[in-house]
This record gives sequence, C-alpha cells and structure tokens, in this order.
Amino acid sequence: MFREEYGRAVAVLVRRFGDIDLAEESVQDAFTVALERWPSAGLPPSPAGWIITTARHRAIDRVRREASRADRQASAAELGASGEPIEESGMPDERLRLIFTCCHPALAPAAQVALTLRLLGGLTTAEIARAFLVPEATMAQRLVRAKSKIRDARIPYRVPEPADLPARLGTALAVIYLVYNEGYLASAGTELSRDDLSAEAIRLGRLMNELMCDEPEVMGLLALMLLGESRRAARTGPAGELVPLAEQDRTLWDRALIAEGQALVRRCLARNQPGTYQIQAAIQAVHSDAPLASATDWRQILQLYDHFMAIAPGPVVAVNRAVAVAEVDGPAAALAVLDRLGLETYYLLHAIRADLLRRLGRHREAALAYSAAIARTDNAREREFLQRRRRDLE
Repeated sequence: MFREEYGRAVAVLVRRFGDIDLAEESVQDAFTVALERWPSAGLPPSPAGWIITTARHRAIDRVRREASRADRQASAAELGASGEPIEESGMPDERLRLIFTCCHPALAPAAQVALTLRLLGGLTTAEIARAFLVPEATMAQRLVRAKSKIRDARIPYRVPEPADLPARLGTALAVIYLVYNEGYLASAGTELSRDDLSAEAIRLGRLMNELMCDEPEVMGLLALMLLGESRRAARTGPAGELVPLAEQDRTLWDRALIAEGQALVRRCLARNQPGTYQIQAAIQAVHSDAPLASATDWRQILQLYDHFMAIAPGPVVAVNRAVAVAEVDGPAAALAVLDRLGLETYYLLHAIRADLLRRLGRHREAALAYSAAIARTDNAREREFLQRRRRDLE
C-alpha cells in the first residue's frame, strides 16, 4: 500500500500546500496512524482516499502549530481546510506534476534521481544512498538542497506547456532510465544487478505510460525496460556469475514480459514517430524473437543501429553498433570501427575490443584489452567474467 500510494498522496498534498517537506511528513503521519488503526478497525472503503484525507488534516495541524511559517503556507492551509473534496480521479495529474517537478532541468541530475525515488517511489534516504553507494548523510543533504532549490527558485509545480514538453519529458524519461540502468547493471558492488532499482524504474515507467499513453517515447522506454527485464533470470549463473547474451538459456526468459514489450514496440511502430528509446526497444525486440543466439537477425539490428546513429549520434551508440557490425561484416570490420572512436575510459569499448581480438586470434592484444576493461569496471561480477575470459586465452 505504501509503495503504491505514497507518491500519489505526496503529490496531492504538494499541490494543496506548496511544501514538499510538509507533504512528506504528513503522509508519513497518515501511514503511521493507518498502521495503528487498520489492524483492529479493518481497511476503509477507499484506503488511498483515507490516507490522503488523514494526511491533509495532519498538514493543517502542523501549519497551525508552526505559526512562524510563511504566510503563503498559512493561506494554503486555509485552502486545504476549506473542506474541498479530494477527488481520486484527479490524482494521476498530480503525480505527473510531481514527476516534472522532480525532473526539472534546474536541478542537478543526481538530485533529480534522488527526488524521484524519494517522492514517487517512497524509498527511504538510506535506501537511495545504498543504491548509489554514497553515505546516507550525503544523500540527505542532496535531498535537502534539491527541495530548497525548488522552493527558492520557485520551480513551478505543473506539467510543462506543450512547447516545452519534449525537452522536459526527455529529462523525466532519462531519470527513469538511469535508475533502470543502475538496477540492470550496478555501477559498483558485489552483485551484477539491483533488482529493487529495476523494479522501481519499471513501476515509474508504467506510471508514466498510464499518465501519458499517447507519447511514443514513453511507450518505447517502458518496452525497452520490460524486454531487458525479461532476461533477468538468465543473466546470472548458479553462483551469481555473469552469463553473456549469446550463452543465456533462453527458456528462462520471461515470455509474458517479452509479449508485453513487443506489443508496445508494435504500437510505437504504428505511430511512426521514432525516438531513441523506441529504437533501443526495437533492437531488444529483435533479440527476444530469436529462439537461439545463432538465429538472431543481426542485419536488422545493424539497420536499427544505423537509424539510431542518424537521429542521435554518439560514441556509446557507436560502440554498441560495433557488436552488430562484427556479426554482419566480421570482427575485423568492427575492430576498425572501435579503433576510430577513442573512448579510452569506457570499459565496454575495451571489453568488446578484447572479444573481437580473441576472435581474430590476436590473443596477446586481446589479453591486454581484457586487462584494460577490468581496470575500468567497479562491478565485481563483470570483473570476474572478464578475468575468466582473459584466463581462457592463457
């Protein structure tokens, strides 16, 4: 109940009172009261409405007690006390407003992620700090600064105007995708992935798709995450070791998630408004169509990467495209592509380069490339995989 309704309740109270801290504290109070009362009294007819109504009363009480608060908050409290009924049907729009507030470009990217997880996901400060490997005190300061920036800069609590929506929507989707990527492949630590972060990103993606169902890039991001998530059970072996895509047991792939993701990709294709998330989702859909790695339609994947490069060129995209080039034109052609890119600090370039050199029989160079990749990743499972590959050469 907390995971599902916390963000919605906070969004409604922020709208009513204009104070994020007040909204958070009041909603937490309401859930505390629910824990005390519901076991004996039973669930109310509308638990979400009960939480919001109780939280609103708590917010009014807090403002009355804290007379030193700004007049604007007192005025907001009077509005909240006016008896205006709470319509649950209006809550989705409030959550959408909160998403765009959390993801306002005036905030630093790290603050956008933290606020989104805190206010819409209901994650504790300690949970967010653990997810991004920073001390809890550091994350707490980051959250306080972000809320202060929203207040002091008077960042509007609203959905952007149509002319501003594409840029602002891109920021919101990027935040959700960043959370998913950290869950899919942890940037550091002893485990390959963080299931909790992936699940939270998908939940936020579903929420965005529910609220903005006509936006093809929203559909594309959700499809991309679902298709990636469908392979979770096959990505690690019995001891938690990394299993690369070509070696995965595809019977372990989640067919329900694949079907849902592919249906979203088809809806995107019907819209014919291609974007980066949609193209990445289409690439994953091609992978998910292949019952065996050898049956993968690499030519189609290469065409999709060419389209990706045409609308959003970048070195990281080019690195991933090189994998498809290797399958279509051979490892030598792909190696030539990689060697033109630079990106000395990007571990994946070195890992792919090492595999290409191995396939070409240039084992000494491959071992050096594996060493370069090992030195550039902080994920223990990735390091173990790369070390195994380097030992195989020896």
